[in-house]
Amino acid sequence: MPQLSPRITTLNDGGSDGWEVFYRARAMKAAGTPVTELTIGEHDIGTDTAILDAMHAAAHAGQTGYAAVPGIAPLRDAVATRVTERTGVPTTRDNILITPGGQSALFAAHMAALDPGDHALYVDPYYATYPGTIRAASGVPVAVTTRADQAFLPHPETIARRARETGAKSLLINTPNNPTGTVYPADTLDGIAAACTANDLWLISDEVYDTQLWDGAHLSPRALPGMAGRTLVIGSMSKSHAMTGSRIGWVVGPKTAIAALIDLATATTYGVPGFIQSAALFALTQGPDLEADIAAPFRRRRDLVLSILARQDLVTAIPSAGAMYLMLDIRKAQLSGRAFAEALLDSHHIAVMPGESFGASAAGHIRVALTVADDRLAAAIDTICSFTAALTLEKRHA
Repeated sequence: MPQLSPRITTLNDGGSDGWEVFYRARAMKAAGTPVTELTIGEHDIGTDTAILDAMHAAAHAGQTGYAAVPGIAPLRDAVATRVTERTGVPTTRDNILITPGGQSALFAAHMAALDPGDHALYVDPYYATYPGTIRAASGVPVAVTTRADQAFLPHPETIARRARETGAKSLLINTPNNPTGTVYPADTLDGIAAACTANDLWLISDEVYDTQLWDGAHLSPRALPGMAGRTLVIGSMSKSHAMTGSRIGWVVGPKTAIAALIDLATATTYGVPGFIQSAALFALTQGPDLEADIAAPFRRRRDLVLSILARQDLVTAIPSAGAMYLMLDIRKAQLSGRAFAEALLDSHHIAVMPGESFGASAAGHIRVALTVADDRLAAAIDTICSFTAALTLEKRHA
């Protein structure tokens, strides 16, 4: 048979895709073994029934054919209004492309920013698909490492240096951050904006967790002086409205960039089903109260986990100001995050994501998704702490 292209065969650079523990946990569940899954960012509630009713009604009303490739005008208008109100940056439908989820938007943004072989910066730790997305766009991923003792905040000086060293064309950031829960403060974003301007970088800002803020406020870098013309913002209904399976998101950017991305959508996705877009439009009209209700369990569970961790000193949490995860430092167990997660799954049937799934900076950590009922989450965290204590004692006496 003909050879597959290097673009497709090197998406993971010959290594792991980071999801092995998740796959094992799902296989165990399929075989009938009860597993407490704290792996992926999947809400433990379904999509609101009123949104599903709107989707159902739209489908039965005939919105099952081809929809406008850029997105239906009312939805683009609604997203533009939301962005304007939340960021203060005047935004119209011409600044919006509706996409099949945030992942599709990430790919589109990098296709807009990169030529084949261009270097693209991203902050480590990172969401597991980031390097593969850059490679899929024929770019060369370049990690900007961070440190756990600095809450994994990137240093603008490091970004600028890496941009100069590699001649990078873009920078991908994510705040609130998956996997760390870190929210970039204003001074960090100001420094990032300065680095992007000085090195003529596209800034791709993944803001899909912008409704999950526990401390402080979300600031979109598109709102900073001079940044609207070089920033592509990734948005999604997945986390804000518990619509992960509906696959609907967007890119916000300069009109010329969006016009070019519409051409890309025509050649790739050919748009998003109309009945899903109508459901998204209905969901956005429900206002911030619905979004707050969907986010509330994760704030409560973050506080619950932190209260449990405060009773011991072996497992510590990276300060989390947003998103539906906590990054836990388990280095006192003297195991890698991967080894810890594998052993925890084998011995206690609790599935967590190894820190190494999200980059070298998160080695020796695990990511916990706050996506099960409070009592099950509390029991799992108690077990993680006692498991770490047992491992620590075992190492001490080895």
